[in-house]
Order: sequence, then C-alpha cells, then structure tokens
Amino acid sequence: MDEASFPGPGFDAIHVGQQLPPLELPAITRTTLAVYAGASGDHNPNHIDSDAARAAGHEDVFAHGMLVMAYLGRLLTNWVPQERIRKIDVRFMSVTHVRDCLVCTGEVIEKCDGNILVVHLKVHDQDGDVKVAGKAWLSM
Repeated sequence: MDEASFPGPGFDAIHVGQQLPPLELPAITRTTLAVYAGASGDHNPNHIDSDAARAAGHEDVFAHGMLVMAYLGRLLTNWVPQERIRKIDVRFMSVTHVRDCLVCTGEVIEKCDGNILVVHLKVHDQDGDVKVAGKAWLSM
C-alpha cells in the first residue's frame, strides 16, 4: 500500500481503544516453515527437521519467532503504509506449534505529540495462548 492509496482515517479521527482489523491466519504447516526457512535463510533444524527438534527436547518442529513477528508487520501494513511504521518492540511469549492457527490483533493505546500512535500488538493461537506481544509506533 502506498501513501496515495492509504484508506485509513486521519490522526484526529483515530481514538484510544480503536481496534485494528484482526489478521486471521491459516494453520501453521510444515510447508509454511520450509518456505519461510528458504525465504529467510534460517534453516535451524528445530524449525524444519522433526528428528532434530525431538533430539533437542521439543515435541516436534515449531515456527520461527520472526515468522510470527512478520505476521504482526502484515497486520500493521494492512492498516497503514509501511513507511508510517516507526518502531516495533515485541516480546516472544510462547512457542508456535505446527497446526496452530494464529490471530494478530492491535489496539490504539496512546496518541502522542507529532501525530504518533502507539498500538498494542498481540498474536495468539486458537486456544488464546499469547505467542508474541508488544507495541508499535506509527506516524500518522
């Protein structure tokens, strides 16, 4: 999305408590992990090799943390152009397993001088288990 096509409201029309449209994703699959590994260059065996993951003490392969964080980037760029994202600060909370269905959400929690919005971000699975949480700062 470029600046000229930004459909969102202006800074004054946005209110604290406003929810971003959620991003609901299909279940994480082994194919998802393999494609992400190829695109990112992160071929850690814990993400793509079941035997290696089990040898390391895990039940099975699990998603890359940065894949889950990338979904938050998609949540934001579905709402504002990429150039409006000033900072993203997140904490990885729990492992994302194969077959988890993720939902990314955002809520405006603060409006600051300089037309800056602070948005609380969260990714949770189908059971409500939070995978990633944090904040983004957007210039409007």
